[in-house]
Amino acid sequence: MTDLRGPRTRPFPRSNAIDDSMAFLRNGYAYGERRFRRLGSDVFTARLGGRPATVMYGAEAAAIFYEGDRFSRAHAMPTSVQHLLQDEASVQALEGEPHRHRKTMFTRMLEPASIDELVRSFDSEWSAACRRNAGRTVSLYDVAVDTLTRTAVSWCGIPEHAVDLPELAGAVAAMVDRAGSFGPGNWMARARRRGVERWAAELLHDVRRGRLDIAPGTPVEQLVLATEADGSLLSEDVAAVELLNVLRPIVAVSRYLVFAAHAMHHHPGQRASVAGDHEAAVRFANEVRRRFPFFPIIAGTVQRPFRWRGHDFDPGEWVILDLYATNHDRRLWSDRNRFAPERFEGWSGDPNTLVPQGGGDAATGHRCPGEAATIALTARFAEHLATEAPFTVPAQDLRISLRRIPALPEDRFLVTFPGRS
Repeated sequence: MTDLRGPRTRPFPRSNAIDDSMAFLRNGYAYGERRFRRLGSDVFTARLGGRPATVMYGAEAAAIFYEGDRFSRAHAMPTSVQHLLQDEASVQALEGEPHRHRKTMFTRMLEPASIDELVRSFDSEWSAACRRNAGRTVSLYDVAVDTLTRTAVSWCGIPEHAVDLPELAGAVAAMVDRAGSFGPGNWMARARRRGVERWAAELLHDVRRGRLDIAPGTPVEQLVLATEADGSLLSEDVAAVELLNVLRPIVAVSRYLVFAAHAMHHHPGQRASVAGDHEAAVRFANEVRRRFPFFPIIAGTVQRPFRWRGHDFDPGEWVILDLYATNHDRRLWSDRNRFAPERFEGWSGDPNTLVPQGGGDAATGHRCPGEAATIALTARFAEHLATEAPFTVPAQDLRISLRRIPALPEDRFLVTFPGRS
């Protein structure tokens, strides 16, 4: 796959635009696919935001991007995105041994027994949400954000009296909602993030000083005790950033819950398949993750020279992997636009084909360590939809624009819960 000494071949096709920034904003998730199709290649070069980039998709591209420590994630995404979703000192910004050491903490947090506990917490909070919203017509997205924030807080071991739940839910959701935007909305979301970081640092400070009791074994306790690769304790500021890296991805699953409801609404025959069959629910969750738009791309800068397809990649080069195009790659997914959970029966689990949360090995690379938790929560919600019919879906605009990043149905998926409030 990588040719370190072979002869150079002709350069990759190039977008003929002076700069593709406006094309990316205009096309959203479809930007890469349209360029790949027009240029007849699964890799091309372009200028984005005034910066030269190589854009690629597919399983081979994902393997190149995620395996072999070829890329650094530090400063690879625009500041408007990085400061909302990662921040400077987080696990995503580390490389090599410091990254592997920090990643181990997250994999310990997300062992199977712990994910089971997370799902039990979600079940409890979802039942409470159904009761709170009885008789109301509300946005399922908003309900999901609130429910998953409460789930995350409970699972992490944060006492309710130590957190403003509505503010936390709004701030964490804004980190995801505004990551694809520029201007005042993004600035406001970043300001709210700084406020949440201060709260998280104070929370961890109080735990370390014995002012706040935390149950043993919880993610918060693990963060309090976490160390750097050299054995020193994480600073409270860094631990606060990593606490957000636990809370935010759980709340971000709210989009997949909406997409799961969207899929079940348009494919009601799936209820019979999912009800009483957990493996079918997992297949349904994976097809939701493949079919619906989450984040469109991931970027990295070359940190070590290598050659691929006759092209020499030098340190500092900017490379973009198109996640959405890979999840819709005709070479990997037959009838790619059809919602078909059965395609995951007997699926090999190739880590570089289904990549909504990254490729490669989650334990050692940059693939999201919370992917198993995302699947578990989405599958459990699908089971609720299949067995309980917890709400009805009134007439509304359910179209999902690929120009909006991150995407949601136009009316944010309104639902009516039965009963009286």
